[in-house]
Order: sequence, then structure tokens, then C-alpha cells
Amino acid sequence: MSRQRGTTTVEFAIVGLVALILLFAIVEFGRILFSLNILNESVRRATRVAAVCAVGDGAIADAATFVTLPNLTTANVVTQYLDENGAVLGDPAGADYPSINYVRVRIVGYSFPVAMPLLAAVFTAPEFSSTLPRESLGVPKFGVAPAC
Repeated sequence: MSRQRGTTTVEFAIVGLVALILLFAIVEFGRILFSLNILNESVRRATRVAAVCAVGDGAIADAATFVTLPNLTTANVVTQYLDENGAVLGDPAGADYPSINYVRVRIVGYSFPVAMPLLAAVFTAPEFSSTLPRESLGVPKFGVAPAC
């Protein structure tokens, strides 16, 4: 009987450790899904701003970083102006301006640390992209262009 003293404590420690690791893994998985959803919304908002604001406006990247996520900067935001076939235009603010038919915004190269017990990992998000037809591109039919 004296040899079995403390077995309940050891069993609880093992089961408790597994339960806590599982709980933290579920919370981190939820945080990863939340971050991916925020990135998707960010690229959608930025594309909408790019369709109505002037070519290369700084408000586009600001719209993509509307929520503070760790390591998400305007350097992760790529804005592209496309012709009718979807080819990227080389000089959208200059000679290629009349050829702009679509606007695409991408979030690339985003990664953030994952806080998992016993594991120091970095999650690299896939590329997020959204494309919309051009609208005014910051040039109104009447009056002065509004600030973006």
C-alpha cells in the first residue's frame, strides 16, 4: 500500500499537462484563424480604397493595416494596376493610366509567432489577394477629388 502513495498526483500531473497543452493549442488555432480572417478583410478594404483613390495613394496601405496585427506593415501590401487582360501595368500613374481596368491588392510575406507550449514556431500566412474593377481612381467627374 505504501508503494502506491502519490500515484494519483502523478496521474493528474500527466493528464493535466496534456489537457493544458490541448487547451493552449485550441486557443492558438483560434488566434491563427482570427488573424487570417483579418488579413482577408484587410485586403478587401484596401482594394476598395484603391479602386476609388488616386494611383499610388498612401491610404491604400493604411486601409490594409487598419487593425494592428503583429508584424503587419505597409511593406506587406502590394498594389497592382491591371489592364483588360489582367496583365500588370508598368507605369500606372503615367502613360499606362488610360489602360487601367482593374485594381489588385495583395498581402504578401506576412508571418507571426505562434505561442504554443514547448514549441517556438512562426506561422507564415498564405498570400491574400483581391481584385476589383477600377472606378474613379481619384479623378471625379465634377469638382475636386476628395481626400482618401
